[in-house]
Amino acid sequence: MAKMNFGGVEETVITREEFPLAKAREILKDETIAILGYGVQGPGQGLNLRDNGFNVIVGQREGATYDKAVKDGWVPGETLFSVEEAAKRGTIVCMLLSDAAVLSVWPKVKECLNPGDALYFSHGFAITWPERTGVVPPKDVDVIMVAPKGSGTTVRSLFLEGRGINSSFAVEQDYTGRALERTIAMGIGIGSGYMFETTFKREATSDLTGERGSLMGAIQGLLSAQYEVLREHGHSPSEAFNETVEELTQSLMPLFAAKGMDWMYANCSTTAQRGALDWKDPFHDAIKPVVEKLYESVASGNEAQISIDANSKPDYREGLEKELAALRDSEMWRTAVTVRSLRPEGCK
Repeated sequence: MAKMNFGGVEETVITREEFPLAKAREILKDETIAILGYGVQGPGQGLNLRDNGFNVIVGQREGATYDKAVKDGWVPGETLFSVEEAAKRGTIVCMLLSDAAVLSVWPKVKECLNPGDALYFSHGFAITWPERTGVVPPKDVDVIMVAPKGSGTTVRSLFLEGRGINSSFAVEQDYTGRALERTIAMGIGIGSGYMFETTFKREATSDLTGERGSLMGAIQGLLSAQYEVLREHGHSPSEAFNETVEELTQSLMPLFAAKGMDWMYANCSTTAQRGALDWKDPFHDAIKPVVEKLYESVASGNEAQISIDANSKPDYREGLEKELAALRDSEMWRTAVTVRSLRPEGCK
């Protein structure tokens, strides 16, 4: 494991160069990897592992998602089973269901685990707040995690492009003495490039904070606030959207994704640079207390409980669709559909 410098702080990082795919295959050659759940992370991780030559089976209840697994080449009775049957057959049992589903199936899955099995997660949620989730693994299994830094769709698409995705990894419980090598081998098997060391608690709290903050919740709040102010002051929908979202996603994000915020600033007008530098601190000062409040809510387990309570409601899906429809049907995102359709193609 290599030490790398991140802004002056050394962290442990695993690379494919020091831990090649052949080594991962050797470590897991006698394992049966059971992917429980074929929704978001299941297809990407399962198909990547299968393509990389590992012994993989899938556990999924019958329905549309089960049918999708069949279309992806998983064979009922051979590589595709019920959740409980797959858990019984697996030696590395991968809990890749939604957080709510993990809670509902855990009592049955727990009964299927054998001493020496590995219980694998891609999110620290269930283990970090056991008093709320009820997920307490037996003492005679390894408890490990590989958390790709992207959706299951991205895990698969980057793998097919020959690139891979970065992941974080953690060992919560090492019963066999092999937990770390199993973890790293799984990470390499699903197509990870670099793997960053973390803990279940750190991954869970940073993940929930990020989703509610800059990755999803805060960005929507900021975009809608700016769009509304421009519209309220007489700017047209297309102008408000272009100056709020389109230029951000199509021009500026690629710049700071490639080389950082300073590179983006350097490639903008001096007027834009001056305004950004003058206004970044007021935005920081206004937003940081909200992020601190958010982090405290996550760390306390309050956000986990809100998620558990919401997902446990029988009409949760219907309510969720109404909220998403309201977002989709807002003027800003209806404007987005038209603006996206007008993006130039073939201008060379």
